[in-house]
Amino acid sequence: MQLRPAAECTYDAVALGEVMLRLDPGEGRIRTTRTFQAWEGGGEYNVVRGLRRVFGLRGAVVTALVDNEVGRLVEDFILTGGLDTSHIVWVASDGVGRTARNGLNFVERGFGVRGAVGVSDRGHTAISQLKPGDIDFDHLFGELGARWLHTGGIFAALSESAAEVAIEAVKAARKYGTVVSYDLNYRPSLWKAIGGQAKAQEVNKAIAAEVDVMIGNEEDFTAALGFEVEGVDEGLTQLPVEQFGAMIERVSKAYPNFQVIATTMRAVRSATVNDWGALAWSAGSGLVQATQRDGLEILDRVGGGDSFASGLVYGLLSGEPLDRAVNLGAAHGALAMTTPGDTSMATKAEVLKLASGGSARVDR
Repeated sequence: MQLRPAAECTYDAVALGEVMLRLDPGEGRIRTTRTFQAWEGGGEYNVVRGLRRVFGLRGAVVTALVDNEVGRLVEDFILTGGLDTSHIVWVASDGVGRTARNGLNFVERGFGVRGAVGVSDRGHTAISQLKPGDIDFDHLFGELGARWLHTGGIFAALSESAAEVAIEAVKAARKYGTVVSYDLNYRPSLWKAIGGQAKAQEVNKAIAAEVDVMIGNEEDFTAALGFEVEGVDEGLTQLPVEQFGAMIERVSKAYPNFQVIATTMRAVRSATVNDWGALAWSAGSGLVQATQRDGLEILDRVGGGDSFASGLVYGLLSGEPLDRAVNLGAAHGALAMTTPGDTSMATKAEVLKLASGGSARVDR
């Protein structure tokens, strides 16, 4: 993978996406709680925040927030995450949120037979109203320089104009030699208002043509890019490796620009116990599989896939072989799900230890 030299770039990685205020009832339920703990989170943001806080790389976020107390609280979280906030578009507040709002995400973790629940309140948010030309991508990628751009299908689904901005961003990144990763992250509820699955495929196919590293599970590739899974029995909770490998082979032929294709492999036994693994493909390495962790105990599954992407990107940015990079991703995702919140609390040393076969013995 051809990467821009670090010395020529202000940033190692840049995220493009919405950052919401996450409100968490802890061990309780949204419907009965009287207190919430506040965090921040967003599918694209979580990845680059992990690259900064866990792996020590230089990062920035491109997003939009309403300039009110809630927006400034989100900014404070972003600053704690160590990302450059100079590319945030601040939208004036009208006092009541009629014209633009900041997104809220209520999340309960689930336990045992009770699954996790997410209730997002993100209609008419500031970032959903971004339009092409609002961000100077030539300045960001051309003058300042970034080695990597990460964005995804959640941002692209926020509105028709957000989809246009996503396409504008990936084209600008490729123009200046910035590697582009994209998480398909198909959410039917988001696409419903702007054209449904047909629109999702139209937008994601346009973006996919500019992507170097594509991340998604079997549902993502089927719903967002139109690749049907063949030869799989109905009722399976996890797609077998051989079937997913066959799908990846078809995807790679359709999009020869994909240098890496990756996915997490999750089978849900309960809200607190999952089987967890990952696969990745490149033309040079073929299909490689991370260490499989069956019966993985989970505290909070939200953000696990984003932390997988973060570890994978770190490995690729560091020049690691693909089998090492996918193991870094799987280890980081596993560790991130042992703590609450969207974002990772792991350390680089913990990720490296687990990816190399380390155990959960006490460190003294």
